[in-house]
Amino acid sequence: MTSARILLVRHGESTWNAAARWQGRADPPLTDTGQRQAAAAAEAIGAVDAIVASSLQRAHHTAVILSEFIGIGPVHLDERLVERDAGEWTGLTVEEIDQRFPGDRQAGRTPPGFETDEQLLERVLPALAELGEAFAGGSVLAVTHGGVIFALARHLTGQATRIPNLGAQWVDVTLDGRLQLGERVPLLAEHGPVQPPSDVSEQV
Repeated sequence: MTSARILLVRHGESTWNAAARWQGRADPPLTDTGQRQAAAAAEAIGAVDAIVASSLQRAHHTAVILSEFIGIGPVHLDERLVERDAGEWTGLTVEEIDQRFPGDRQAGRTPPGFETDEQLLERVLPALAELGEAFAGGSVLAVTHGGVIFALARHLTGQATRIPNLGAQWVDVTLDGRLQLGERVPLLAEHGPVQPPSDVSEQV
């Protein structure tokens, strides 16, 4: 049985999303489009009992906008929900990565400083379990990042798909503290139908 439900939401478009740059732990702000996305997505979320967010400003700002429209606050920050560290790929486009690290991306090799799934999950899993315990019987909105949601889905099911800005993924916390992946939720009309999960070899 389910103790709590957590709706993981990817932040709105940032300036580096718009420039197609790997962000990792860098902290670029939302674009005007990202702010509009958050306002539009709020209408599809419905009632929740609390809102938490990654401490990176693109997630925090998204959460504040959602909070204002939904009427639940304040936004609680949790550094454990920040994006995967992209190491030496931080700030680079795919083209720049392929130029500086030829063949690595295609072969699944990652650069120095790149946070593995295992390292990421060491902080994310306890954070979600604590939310489930704190809000037993309720639901929580957690604004985080694409790499976090992808890694969690891959951990729980062996499969995952990339998630768009303001895409959302339910995670159920069971009474014994286990996590189960729920349904993917398209919060914006532009998202279209949810795509089926891909093979685990897909890169974040």
